[in-house]
Amino acid sequence: MALLSFLPSLRWAAPVVAAGVALASCNSSQTTEATNASATATDSMSTASATADPAAAGPRQIKPTGPKPAWAPTIAPEMQAVMETLASLGGKPIETLSAQEARQQPTPADAVMKLMRDNNIPTPPVTADTMSRMVMPGVKVRIYTPRNATGTLPVVVYYHGGGWVIANLDTYDASVRGLVEKTGAIFVSVAYRQGPEHKYPTAHNDSFAAYQWVLKNAASFKGDPQKVAVVGESAGGGLAATVSMMARDKKVMLPKHEVLVYPIAGYDLNTPSYQKYAQAKPLNKPMMAWFFENYLRGAADGKSPMISLVNANLKGLPPTTIITAEIDPLMSDGSMLADKLKAAGVPTKYQNYDGVTHEFFGMAAVVPQAGQAQDLAAAELKKALQ
Repeated sequence: MALLSFLPSLRWAAPVVAAGVALASCNSSQTTEATNASATATDSMSTASATADPAAAGPRQIKPTGPKPAWAPTIAPEMQAVMETLASLGGKPIETLSAQEARQQPTPADAVMKLMRDNNIPTPPVTADTMSRMVMPGVKVRIYTPRNATGTLPVVVYYHGGGWVIANLDTYDASVRGLVEKTGAIFVSVAYRQGPEHKYPTAHNDSFAAYQWVLKNAASFKGDPQKVAVVGESAGGGLAATVSMMARDKKVMLPKHEVLVYPIAGYDLNTPSYQKYAQAKPLNKPMMAWFFENYLRGAADGKSPMISLVNANLKGLPPTTIITAEIDPLMSDGSMLADKLKAAGVPTKYQNYDGVTHEFFGMAAVVPQAGQAQDLAAAELKKALQ
């Protein structure tokens, strides 16, 4: 469910147009390429804190205005400021809306951009060029190539979040651009079809089809088809893992590495983190139930190994890096998946980041932990793709 990008309170590195914030529609067919010109602004969310001294101006200027919320007594100040700003934008609870309405809600990316403007945090220059390609009817990809790159480059296939229901390529543009800059690899971001219009297992099958397309077509965009990895956030984290599982089962070349950022890895809404952070933001327990309802055809789908990764056969999967956030209903999903992968003999690195919420990964311009998490992901990808 890479879904977390969903919430009304998500961070969604939604695209922003220079002088103001454009609320991202989650309908990728309508907005994905139309907002390409606005990608410069979203770059800052992924890259600013990576080069800034934590003690310097930048992120340190970001301060909350009120007390810590009851649902997050350990929240970091920068993260709290993002959540306060998001609340001020007036979004409605996702679980009370239709999918179409949910796709129009203000996002965490909007909050990040407002904080950047208010604190005079500049947006860094664009360091990647993009182009779009069709994988098959209804499924396209956006290819990010590092500027001034020469020769053949490794390729990373990226799957965005949004609970298989909301969000699009623009929503997670900041995460992708940050990783492109830190790895020097080509990234292929996948616009898979979403529920409720396209129920399970559509997003999963689309994700695997896009991976196979990359293996067959990497050379056409200067990518190395022998050096391919997968990355996903939230619902996308689950999709990335299932792509590896499908590749293993269908005897297709395995990814060299997989990075799963707060992945949806189970169907159990009563894990320790679901109970402790049932009312967290931007993702909470009712929203996750809403995502399942809109994507799955029924409870039986929830028990599928492609949804309940923690109960799947994980043997033979590629080396894995799992990143989670402390204040997130999905934290237990990621932690349990890491344990299950290790038990299955898969080399696994697991890192939880304290004080932050779901969707923090793309907020590097204002949340220091996001830059740290991106650095970890990039370091593991670079080692695997040498």
